[in-house]
Order: sequence, then structure tokens, then C-alpha cells
Amino acid sequence: MTVWDVVWVFLSAVAAGGINSVVGSGTLVTFPTLLAVGFDPVSANVSNSLGLVFGGATATWGYRRELSGRWRTVRSLLPVSASGALVGAVLLLALPADTFEAVVPVLIVIAVFLVLVQPWWARSVARRQTGTEIRGRWRAALLAGVFLTGVYGGYFGAAQGVLLIGLLGVLLTVSLQEVVAVKNVLGAVVNGLAAVVFLVVSPQRIDGGAVAVIAVGSLIGGALGAGVGRRLSPVALRAVIVMVGAAATVSLSVS
Repeated sequence: MTVWDVVWVFLSAVAAGGINSVVGSGTLVTFPTLLAVGFDPVSANVSNSLGLVFGGATATWGYRRELSGRWRTVRSLLPVSASGALVGAVLLLALPADTFEAVVPVLIVIAVFLVLVQPWWARSVARRQTGTEIRGRWRAALLAGVFLTGVYGGYFGAAQGVLLIGLLGVLLTVSLQEVVAVKNVLGAVVNGLAAVVFLVVSPQRIDGGAVAVIAVGSLIGGALGAGVGRRLSPVALRAVIVMVGAAATVSLSVS
């Protein structure tokens, strides 16, 4: 990469780290940037996933207060999300790069719709649940959704956060900020496990320089984004999620 390439990748990584900490979809900033500076799609995807792991760590730390008291829920979802991530990472290395192109915009539209109806739906679920733990048919739906989102996140990851927020927001009886906090943990685990698979199975597809630049940028962006996101009201946060989700849908539909 040239000096200007490094600058653009770094700035896109800062933006991606900030977006990921609040909503998700940061990959839609860094991935096209890597393609624009000359990376092939698979190398760009793998290197991007590795670099954004670091932003996920700072975003999770930034939302640590919202995670207080939610670790039981997180622990129940982590194995499912991790299993999906491993499946998705293997699929990335085995399947054509455009396999999910048709279905992903549809998934994001569904997620945005879930975010919009989340206040009403969450109240409906709350009347049928005790505390924050999900049981019965809701639990089955939650676990299946988290697994499939993990598969998608391990495969590509763009708008993974929007999908998780839509899913968790309607099935967990917690505030939207707490949903974002849980999403950050699950997203960080998915990216981290996918990164391990890439390192072990296909290290030749990883560009160390790109990973380093994205890691530094996303570290900064994740911390900044968490600081801003935690101060947003539920209405403002929901508006940001919907706008980012809509932009992601358009971006993926025309790409």
C-alpha cells in the first residue's frame, strides 16, 4: 500500500470501529476501501475481519456498564454464536465469494423492521417471560437466530450488528442500550473466532500491513463510538440503527 492508501484505510477503520460499536456494518466502510486500494475480495474480507477484532474489544469495554447483570444471558448465547462463526469462516474459505449476495439485503431489511417494532414486540415478549432469560419457543427462535447470524458474521459480517440488534431487541426484555452491549460481545467473539480460523487455515490470504492499520484505527473508533453511542436516547439510537441498516441494504443491493 502507498502512504495515501494507508491513510484511507486507517480513516475507514476509525469510522468502522465507531459504527460497529453502536450499530454494526463497519465492514461496509473498510471492505470497499480495501478493494479500492487493490486487494482481492477474499484477502480484503479476511484481513478486514482480523483488524476489526480489536475495535470490538474497545467497544465491549466501552459498554461494560450496560453489560452489568447481563452476563448470564451473554454466556448462554456465546457458544451458539461461536459455533456459527466457525461454520461461517469455513464457508468463506470453501464457497464462492458471492454466495450470500442475494439473501443478505433481505436479512437486513428484516432486521431494520425488527428494530422499528422492537418497543412493541419487547413488551409483548416481556409479558410472557420472567426476567431476561428466554424460554420455550422464544428461546429456540433466539438460539437459532444467533447461530445463523454467527454463520453470516463468520462468512462476511457486514451488517451483522444490525441483524443481532433486531433479533436480540425483540426477544430479550432489556433496554436497547443493553442490547447493543450484548451485540458487541457476540460480534467480537464471532470476528475473533473467524480470525483464528483464517490464521490457521489460510494465512497466505492475510495481509499483515492491512490488519495492523485496521486494528489501530478500529481500536480508536471503537472507543470513540462507544462513548457517543451510550449517550444516545433510545429514539435517537433506533434512528441511527435504521439509517445505517437502510444504507447497508442499498450498498449491498447495488454492489
